[in-house]
Amino acid sequence: MPNIARIETFVVSQRLQKPFSYSQWEYDRRTVCLVRVTADDGTYGWGEGYGPAGVIRAGIEFFTPLLLGRDPLANGALWQAMHVRGLDFGRRGVLLAAISAIDIALWDLKGKLLHAPVSVLLGGPRRSRVNVYATGLYFDREPGLRDRLAREAAGYVAQGFRAVKMKVGLGVEEDAGNVAAVRAAIGQDIQLMIDSNHAYLLTEARALVDRVAEHDIGWFEEPVSPDDYAGYRELRRQTRIPIAGGECEYGVHGFQQLFAAEAVDIAQPDLCACGGLTEGQRIAALARAHFVEVTPHCWGTGIAFAVGLHFLSTIDVLPGRRRAREPFLEMDRTENPLRDLLTTPRFSPEGGSVAVPTAPGLGVDVDAALLAEYSKPF
Repeated sequence: MPNIARIETFVVSQRLQKPFSYSQWEYDRRTVCLVRVTADDGTYGWGEGYGPAGVIRAGIEFFTPLLLGRDPLANGALWQAMHVRGLDFGRRGVLLAAISAIDIALWDLKGKLLHAPVSVLLGGPRRSRVNVYATGLYFDREPGLRDRLAREAAGYVAQGFRAVKMKVGLGVEEDAGNVAAVRAAIGQDIQLMIDSNHAYLLTEARALVDRVAEHDIGWFEEPVSPDDYAGYRELRRQTRIPIAGGECEYGVHGFQQLFAAEAVDIAQPDLCACGGLTEGQRIAALARAHFVEVTPHCWGTGIAFAVGLHFLSTIDVLPGRRRAREPFLEMDRTENPLRDLLTTPRFSPEGGSVAVPTAPGLGVDVDAALLAEYSKPF
């Protein structure tokens, strides 16, 4: 079998036509670090890291000497080599996101070398399609936000989505009014989730769940700081709304802390940051042992979305029953040329679900011309 010959990084960026924001930051562009791992027979795999793209690129370059000349099929051993190399100063954060990007590329490469989709390599799909929910409903600077949120949410329902997630974090009163408007726009049969991106203290989050509980909220995501495990636990004990979190957690040990604190009903690892598919499988096993559902955070290119599809296609539904709630994958609907144009094929929902790719590897590729174009500085 061939060995690893090259590891190349690409920081791709595209300015947005209209900036948007959430409780923490405003975005006027989308920027992502991609990695391509190529074997000496020319076969390659693509990966993606979630987080500060330039820093992730530096992390990938840091790990590259460990991997050149190694067997790409030994991806578990390569993951461990990278983990040990960064253990003293990168147990969490961007170095683990760099490992994630490389790990995903290795799974893609492995699938191509073995002529099998990643879902098969992960243990075999339990489902050929994965349910998706629409993520959007961000904030902007213009007046009339509430009406625009309602129209946008209704548009997702018209596209066939059976679940949507909206941003909160503007203040309890404003959030409560926005949630009520969106619920009225989509009706009672569509699942509605809210996400504050850790905007609130416990007292504020408690006040918000009291105000919105009547609107049948599917989950409240990142209600408080990711460091406030006690706040998560207390809020979870005081509301019937399921509590979700974990996109800011890294590695199986980070999620062990989250589960030991009894902090969440739904774990949301980002597979492009938490340690890749290799560590994602360990997190899923740990979540299963704690009877916690897994719904990955996903906010990048088609590479990240394909990773989520393969991963969730192999997840067992807890605790095991004939009529079980199928797992959800986040489907970002914000403006994102890197997602819509850079990678192929384009994924589109049908009846609220997306088919899992069956081609070898992840089943996605990158347009070479657009890769060059989006890699240019503004």
